[in-house]
Amino acid sequence: MASPPLLPLLLLLSALLFQTSLGARNPNALVETQPLKLTYHNGPLLSGPVSANLVWYGNFTAAQRAVVSDFVASLSSSGDPRSQPSVSTWWKTIDKYYSVAPNHQKPAIITLGNQTLDDSYSLGKSLKVDSDIRQLAAAGGARWDSLAVVLTSADVAVDGFCRSRCGTHGSTSSGSVYVWVGDASAQCPGYCAWPFHRPAYGPQTAPLAAPNGDVGADGMVAVLAGLLAGAATNPFGDGFFQGPREAPLEAASACPGVFGRGAYPGYAGELPVDPTSGASYNARGARGRKYLVPALVDPSTAACSTLV
Repeated sequence: MASPPLLPLLLLLSALLFQTSLGARNPNALVETQPLKLTYHNGPLLSGPVSANLVWYGNFTAAQRAVVSDFVASLSSSGDPRSQPSVSTWWKTIDKYYSVAPNHQKPAIITLGNQTLDDSYSLGKSLKVDSDIRQLAAAGGARWDSLAVVLTSADVAVDGFCRSRCGTHGSTSSGSVYVWVGDASAQCPGYCAWPFHRPAYGPQTAPLAAPNGDVGADGMVAVLAGLLAGAATNPFGDGFFQGPREAPLEAASACPGVFGRGAYPGYAGELPVDPTSGASYNARGARGRKYLVPALVDPSTAACSTLV
């Protein structure tokens, strides 16, 4: 199984200044304090109704699938107006990018689409993003009016997973968009499932209780949320981002490790706590669920915006 490299801490912190759309989410990443101006590079954004088709690769429980699928359904759900802050309110920050784009594209409205379960490990337990993940995405029905979300279970190794990324988003030669996220609970929970596990590096702060009681599933949601934001605003590498195209800072990856106000390296920020479960969260979703979603760069303020 892949594991985080044992790099000197100073080199690690230097590298984390360049968090990318590949989904890297290290808890000790330096929090950006300067204005975050994501430049628009004149390319298309995800626009209008978009169906997110989930491809479950490997061994997932029904409960884990429900946690993630309910999150995706929450993106476009108005929900109970009394249940704030909500996942759909969080997604409204993404809508602001469309008003900034000069060609006035319609905001992406992501809904839950089809779900495919591949628990036979049809491509084995060691996958490559450029070939295998794209193949799974294509089988999941990624096309112009939808995107494929490939989720790999805790016993599946994917190239770069835990070493340089927790997931990624990209596009295929046919123009379809996909997102991949891995369950990090067995391979690198301190790297890709933080803050629900003690961090792999730096001060060993106590982990937060996962809002749905599953470190793997809740960690995947936190990564998936940020990657969906990147896929919507920079689906083909010429949308909104800062820095080099090969290692861009996007709507969520420009705010690494920030979930609530007052966040700093190793501290996720001030967050509500469920009085019954003791779990931390910052957004409410479908079926009464609670989630922890990352801060997003608000293009109207050029700063990381949190719900709480």
